[in-house]
Amino acid sequence: MPRYKAVIAYDGTNFNGFQAQPNGRTVQEELEKTLKKMNNGRTIQIFGSGRTDAGVHAEGQVIHFDYPEDRPLERIRYALDTQTPEDISVKQVEKVAEDFHSRYHVTEKTYQFRVDIGKPRSPFRRFYASYYPYPLDLDKIRRALPDLLGTHDFTSFCASGSSVEDKVRTIHEAKLEVNAQGDELLFTFRGDGFLYKMIRILVGTLLKIGNGRMDETSIPAILAAKDRNLAGPTAHPEGLYLVEVTYE
Repeated sequence: MPRYKAVIAYDGTNFNGFQAQPNGRTVQEELEKTLKKMNNGRTIQIFGSGRTDAGVHAEGQVIHFDYPEDRPLERIRYALDTQTPEDISVKQVEKVAEDFHSRYHVTEKTYQFRVDIGKPRSPFRRFYASYYPYPLDLDKIRRALPDLLGTHDFTSFCASGSSVEDKVRTIHEAKLEVNAQGDELLFTFRGDGFLYKMIRILVGTLLKIGNGRMDETSIPAILAAKDRNLAGPTAHPEGLYLVEVTYE
């Protein structure tokens, strides 16, 4: 049975996350509904590169699924794209080896996090950026960012409820940009993988550093302590985007 890999984007505002669940609308469920229609009422299960939480967006989520016949790639992409709801877009479909797995073969993921720092806040960003109304020293945040680079145990930056035992991850890139108007921050994190709510806790911690309520040199000690209580709060989900997933 041919295996297909697809790159999808979605607006997470009206989803209870990516993964199918008993209560609430999910991205997986909507895509599987469409595939079932395309497959004459027979169920096809999809597998994602990872879960995203309620309200979190994706520009480059990757899924795979097995389809019982060979079909032209653009025809599959077009059918999936046009028959799923408007808050999901299917950007690209390709055929892959039958042992390819969208989750287990990931080598790197890139996330971005947007923070609206405008005064007043923008009503147009309310579902697409987390709002932070307090004073920020961006130089303090920039000086703290390099302490996150490299391989560390990120237990302090993992929310409770994670079943993952090995919390060692490697971050290759951690940067902060500001838009031309000076009213929106863009954090970028690229690494070999991220823990449950890790990006949101990293951003919450960095904003606390920028606000002067946490020292800019505190990240190494927070990492070493392996204690979630020492890190900052969990930033709101609407600012988070899964931008890219890469494979060997």
